[in-house]
Amino acid sequence: MARRRKNRTHNKGNATAKTSNGIPGDPKSFVIKHGNVGHSIAQLVRDMRKVMEPNTATRLRERSRNKLKDYLVLGPTLEVTHILAFSLTPKAPTMRIVRLPAGPSLTFRVERYSLMKDVLNSKKRKRSKGLEYLTPPLLVLAAFPPASPSTPPHLTLLLKSFQSLFPSLSPHTISLSSARRVVLIHYNADRDTVDFRHFLITIRAQGVSRRVRKLLDGTRKSRGGSVLDLGNEKDVADFILKQGGPEGYESASSYASDAEDNAENKVELPSDYLGRNNRKGEQRSVSLEEIGPRMELKLLKVSEGMPGKEGAVIWNRFIKKSAAEIKALKKEHEEKARLRKHRREEQEANIARKKASSQKEPTKQEEEEEEEESAEEELEEADWDEDDEVSESEHDSNEEEGDSDSESDAA
Repeated sequence: MARRRKNRTHNKGNATAKTSNGIPGDPKSFVIKHGNVGHSIAQLVRDMRKVMEPNTATRLRERSRNKLKDYLVLGPTLEVTHILAFSLTPKAPTMRIVRLPAGPSLTFRVERYSLMKDVLNSKKRKRSKGLEYLTPPLLVLAAFPPASPSTPPHLTLLLKSFQSLFPSLSPHTISLSSARRVVLIHYNADRDTVDFRHFLITIRAQGVSRRVRKLLDGTRKSRGGSVLDLGNEKDVADFILKQGGPEGYESASSYASDAEDNAENKVELPSDYLGRNNRKGEQRSVSLEEIGPRMELKLLKVSEGMPGKEGAVIWNRFIKKSAAEIKALKKEHEEKARLRKHRREEQEANIARKKASSQKEPTKQEEEEEEEESAEEELEEADWDEDDEVSESEHDSNEEEGDSDSESDAA
């Protein structure tokens, strides 16, 4: 008996198609590793794929013989707009953001990074993850200088590059339940670096302590049960005040610290949200829980075009060129672009000529075949006439022999 395939509940692609925005203009990405990077960078690549979900190739299989050029050629056919390539150099890991199909390309040095498992292991309470990756994250850009004539142009380009990585969301049309994660891009002017952080949005009851909130929710996830277990408590007050427990009584200060929430975090839900008792109009406090990964990036170079077809260097951290050198490089890149265009046109003309010649050859063959067929038909007709003449001559000779025989009999 054939084995049944589970497509309805285990096909992540179907779930993504139903829950994501599905807008054709949404950016899509490849997150890959380039070269031999080691176990840690490979895990960082997998963590970044989770961050970029659902508009990324989560199950992309990489092989050692694959090159960056393969992804650059394959990306536009699959409507991929960005490629995030991680590589390892003798000095430090690097990350490259390539905008398809014409660039620009931004090269970063990863100064420091923390994997997702490291961030989660540093917390006391771990939460199960999975459903929040079915919707794209919200992008928050912080501490970037405003656009002005005095602002360095590479910072404006850096800001727009990070904006184009994630889909644009409208606060008037977005569904509240789809806001599950936040990606924070913070510019540190002192170090001239960019901090990359990834958070999960958590919503809880407003103005109550932790134990009262557990009692209202009716669940205790730490014990794995779906119903709050009060079997070891003599009274509800023992659970709320933790009387006789290993932690002793809950002090007034600790109770107040749990019950107090910052007024800035207090919101009124405009619609129903995921979670128990998170209904429209309820007062809730919103907080962010970091789930990783975490990176500190330093921009090294911004260049036009894509790797292998790079144009002029827009900005470089280590190399500064004069106006004459920039003009000479620009002229050189223009000459290379003109030569590349000429070669492309020549190649297209050769392809068109070969197609035309390939279309003419069958017609000549068909004419030759027709001539051969007509010659064969003429030969067959000639053979057929000779047979008729032979058969008629034989018939006449037979008739003459018959007449002679009859005459002899009559004599």
